[in-house]
Amino acid sequence: MPPATKRRTAPPPAGRSWDEPTLAPVVLVRGAEPLLTERAVDGVVRLARERDPEVEKVELEGATYGAGQLLVAASPSLFGEAKVVVVRSTESGTEELMADLITYVGAPDEETVVVVVHGSGQRGKKMLDTITRSGAPVMVCEPVTKDGEKASFVTGEFRAARRRVDAEAVRALVDALGNDLRELASACSQLIADTTGTVTAATVDKYYGGRVEATGFRVADAAVAGDAGGAVALLRHALDTGLDPVPIVAALALRLRNLAKVASMRGGGLSARDLGMAPWQVDRARKDLRSWTPEGLAAAISAVAQADADVKGEARDTVFAVERAVMTIARSRRPR
Repeated sequence: MPPATKRRTAPPPAGRSWDEPTLAPVVLVRGAEPLLTERAVDGVVRLARERDPEVEKVELEGATYGAGQLLVAASPSLFGEAKVVVVRSTESGTEELMADLITYVGAPDEETVVVVVHGSGQRGKKMLDTITRSGAPVMVCEPVTKDGEKASFVTGEFRAARRRVDAEAVRALVDALGNDLRELASACSQLIADTTGTVTAATVDKYYGGRVEATGFRVADAAVAGDAGGAVALLRHALDTGLDPVPIVAALALRLRNLAKVASMRGGGLSARDLGMAPWQVDRARKDLRSWTPEGLAAAISAVAQADADVKGEARDTVFAVERAVMTIARSRRPR
């Protein structure tokens, strides 16, 4: 039997991170995460103004672009002030924009910084290829989707503000607000502005406790901890506040999937990065697994699989389906 080969994953997009701005005659900001795109552009403009406080910022919109606007915008002003030209939404830009950008990249003005912002998709591929082949820096702003990536984002927000935040506080913020990166960033800003010292889970609960308690992640935490009564109470509260059963089941599945992943590490050879998890998630799962047997974990995973099918159309009473899954998870944990 041939030896198992390690599964290959797609390489990350080439380029520099959104938080590593640089100056060049042309800079490409590419990615589908609007908040990170805005920050990448702001970072380039900030560097340009540090170099020359009198720099002029000009904005062009791809969908309404007319032929020749880029050349006019990028040309030196009457008094020779430096310029930053931000060309937004080039993924929906006009044909005139694509043609003008391709021409401009061949002979850019060295005193001007042109920031080309492309959201997603392959429209404008020739223009994108021309920019990347020219050697222009590319700033990548891909969506932040994994919990580990969201946790890293939160940690980075506090680090940039020179504030300390503990791992449980990071997790609480991601659980409460992780579905919207802009909202997550806003919460970090509020905590940084309104508090002093180390931000803890208790601090997060004080500001966002209601939001945290109404999420499926708190339901999943209680169920995995074997607290059937608490899990059902949290579940009903979440449903009463308008949370749909589908994301609750997804939270249950994610929690159990993490347990299963970490259980596979017991044989060695795998790291948190290999599992696509943050170190704090691995540590938490290891602690939880002390109270779980392989048979109990298998029963819990089966219950969630059935609940997933039920809430997506196989059962009339979706609330009962989720409650049954929560109860089964809690009871599948090894008795204390």
